[in-house]
Amino acid sequence: MTSGTNAPAFEEYADSVWPSLYRSAYLLTANHADAEDIAQQTLLKAYRSWSRIIRSDSPDAYVRRMLTNTFLSVRRPKRRRLELLTDAPPEYGAAQRPHGPEDRLTLWPHVKALPPRQRAVIVLRYYEDLSEQEIADILGCSRGNVKSTAHRALKVLRAALDPERTDGRENHHEW
Repeated sequence: MTSGTNAPAFEEYADSVWPSLYRSAYLLTANHADAEDIAQQTLLKAYRSWSRIIRSDSPDAYVRRMLTNTFLSVRRPKRRRLELLTDAPPEYGAAQRPHGPEDRLTLWPHVKALPPRQRAVIVLRYYEDLSEQEIADILGCSRGNVKSTAHRALKVLRAALDPERTDGRENHHEW
């Protein structure tokens, strides 16, 4: 539509960043259609701000923040929540709790159920492997806020995986 010197550079960037952008969006939304919508909205916003983004120290970090903000935006219409139906809910005892990457599928339904900001912190930290400071930069908050949000999210996940635990003790596993 508009021709300019930035258009070809943006198109190359969009092509190269799409797989990771879509993956992050899917981890945040837990739904393919919503992930595609958010990733596309993010690229549209990035196109409109391309001259500012390309001058930033890290265009990828800038666009990742745009993606996360788009996901967290309250202006977005409520999305449908799809549920994965199974014959019986899984039972977790202390000995059956997921511990490794092979158990992420077991943990994923619980991550999807977290509130958006908690899910964003968990996804960025444990799926995208970003530092607390990088997450704070993306979310526009302090490291302390990231830590407390992660703490609350992990507490919810632990409770979901071990509902019989009522003594308030926390198990400090890395997810």
